[in-house]
Amino acid sequence: MKRRTFVQNIGLGSLAFPLSSFSDKIEFSGRKTSELLIPKALETGQTIGIVSPASAIFETEPFEIAKESFEALGLNVKFGSHLKNRYGHLAGSDEERAEELNEMFRDPEVNAIIALRGGSGAARILDKLDYEAIATNPKIFIGYSDITALHLAIFQKTGLVTYHGPVAVSVWNSFSSDHLRKLLFEKEAVLYENPEDKGDQLTQTKNRIRTITPGQATGQLLGGNLSVMTGIMGSEYFPENWEGKILYLEDVGEQIYAVDRMMSQLYLGGVLDKISGFIFGKCSSCKPGGSGYGSLTLEEVIDHYIKPLGIPAFSGAMIGHIDDNVTIPNGITARMDAEKGTFELITPGVE
Repeated sequence: MKRRTFVQNIGLGSLAFPLSSFSDKIEFSGRKTSELLIPKALETGQTIGIVSPASAIFETEPFEIAKESFEALGLNVKFGSHLKNRYGHLAGSDEERAEELNEMFRDPEVNAIIALRGGSGAARILDKLDYEAIATNPKIFIGYSDITALHLAIFQKTGLVTYHGPVAVSVWNSFSSDHLRKLLFEKEAVLYENPEDKGDQLTQTKNRIRTITPGQATGQLLGGNLSVMTGIMGSEYFPENWEGKILYLEDVGEQIYAVDRMMSQLYLGGVLDKISGFIFGKCSSCKPGGSGYGSLTLEEVIDHYIKPLGIPAFSGAMIGHIDDNVTIPNGITARMDAEKGTFELITPGVE
């Protein structure tokens, strides 16, 4: 996933932030059992905290729209203490961004937390998070793209179910907001299926499902952004146990050869051999490179790594850098049907 760029002149004052110290790591002994920590459902009138653990936003309007969107869902909004800080393209120093998230988990008035945006930089704060505080105060945490690093690290360290879904400045249309409401407010065991809309055509041309290998599988959902995921492989923050998981992936702005390299990393790292099912969402603006020697297609790359596994697999799910983006609970068990291109939670994603 390539970081989106924002045109902004950064003054010399921004250089006053010190480079992050590698000695600031917060020690936490980790999970004691394999049990999940499942957050409580949201209720109207509760508070959602907005944090910025990765890239910054330089305009003021997105903050206003985000606040108004969650107020429309019946929630109070609390902005993080460092939300508008700057350190280069990041929303503050590593220490500031980590502490902002730590504060939200510790805050008894905050019931859920959502990332303002993704971008890049979330992996820089993984060793500065207070995982003990997170485990002691399990809350809904939502985001996608670069936020994948936080989802995977929190799941590995604490067993907390987190939610791969829109960020605060995403497009909160009826599709995305309805999915979030059903999952997090109404405690539904959500069925994930693509919308059927032919428009003014004889057959559906948008949001089509492609079955890679037919069949059904059951397993815990775990995944996120492909490039962010592979970026933390080999670290203590990457999940160790992929046995029987249903892996879901998405990405944006990557050339096909890069997708191939990252899928190869998942294969060589032993992740693909362990999973029971595979779901590929959208790879928005993922195109061949300009080498002049041709390129594999995205389908060819995915099929190369997934078909030999012989597990149920499909692509085209509503997961990714798209307006109609579903919210998925990492760690919750689901049943997928690769021929239909659907997956459904066995149990609700919140308590």
